[in-house]
Amino acid sequence: MSKPVVAITRPKDRAKKACEIVKELGGVPVLAPTLDLEPVNTESLKNLVERKDDLDWIIFTSPTTIVSLNKFYPDFIKTLSCKLAVIGNKTGKLAEKNGMTVDLMPEDFTAEGLIEEFKKRGITDKVIGIPRTASARPVLPEELEKLGNEIILAEAYKSLFPMDEDAVKDLISKIENREIDAITFTSPLTVENFFEIVDDKQKISKLLSENLLTVCIGPITAKVLEKYGIDHIYPDTYTVPDMMELLFKTLDRC
Repeated sequence: MSKPVVAITRPKDRAKKACEIVKELGGVPVLAPTLDLEPVNTESLKNLVERKDDLDWIIFTSPTTIVSLNKFYPDFIKTLSCKLAVIGNKTGKLAEKNGMTVDLMPEDFTAEGLIEEFKKRGITDKVIGIPRTASARPVLPEELEKLGNEIILAEAYKSLFPMDEDAVKDLISKIENREIDAITFTSPLTVENFFEIVDDKQKISKLLSENLLTVCIGPITAKVLEKYGIDHIYPDTYTVPDMMELLFKTLDRC
């Protein structure tokens, strides 16, 4: 039996682990990033750094935030004295590697999961810094603000349209030629950008539903797949390892 071919659409600099997991589980990874991430030093990020001593909490929603802060303000994380909340194991581990203590990480690795934890703990009237990409959903700062907190929102990186469109077009060709067994999406933008490049959206949506297994990381990304009418699955725990484990278990049953 030939090894299953799994398409990975996450940013290239964050796809190494996903490719390794696919190989470990007996598959062949095909990397075609539909999203690129670029750290940026913005005025809003500078303002956050300048207000470091005002912070009661800081929230890291992705590893790229930490990479960006270390690039432009290498002493910032080292000298933080506020509490830290993170979304996701990978972000938490990188924060700890940088000498921080994670005070809060929700079981549900989504903005909604973090909001629920803040509500449970009655965290209000605090100054909360949220460095992230400007294209992120507004729900996190909006809901934390409704709790009476002051939010310092800062753009730490840009989510860009894929630099290598040829790789995505090659993936689309492979899907049409039945050369892909499964495809993975790890954020809403990985789906949206993919379909920006697709010419015949209806055809590809049908192929993703009927001819291969479509797996996403969690319910937020799932909503975008639903918009395109694509059958999909996602794991109970919203991590890349859990997503890949579910993918291979499902393929084994087919």
